[in-house]
Amino acid sequence: MINFNYLTDYQIVKEELYSQWLLEVIGSENRALGDIAYVFCDDAYLLKVNQEYLKHDTYTDIITFDYTDGNTMAGDIFISLDRVKENAAEFKVDFDEELRRVMAHGILHLSGYGDKSDKEAKVMRAKEEEKMKLFHVEQKN
Repeated sequence: MINFNYLTDYQIVKEELYSQWLLEVIGSENRALGDIAYVFCDDAYLLKVNQEYLKHDTYTDIITFDYTDGNTMAGDIFISLDRVKENAAEFKVDFDEELRRVMAHGILHLSGYGDKSDKEAKVMRAKEEEKMKLFHVEQKN
């Protein structure tokens, strides 16, 4: 099950659409869905998580706690909407597009992809692009 949790005023408008997309992303990595919780928060909250659990004193856009068991994907994915907004402006992309990129990034971490080295980061970016293309918005005529 995919759960969306909000610690800010922001809320995804079409959660079902995002859930379906995330299921496609998970399936494209040949994984099964366990329990995944997205927690949308602000910089201050995610900084506290970063300091307390990872001993890092820096802002970040995402922290992923991986509880995957074998092929069954599970985890908690914390996303700072402040960072997403700032990154969207910096990269000159729509907020929703950047948010989807970060959401896919979390799933990719749960799939075993890293991003610490340049080589890993290059693979991660390519995978993000691939997963972004799986998102489809229904068009009404």
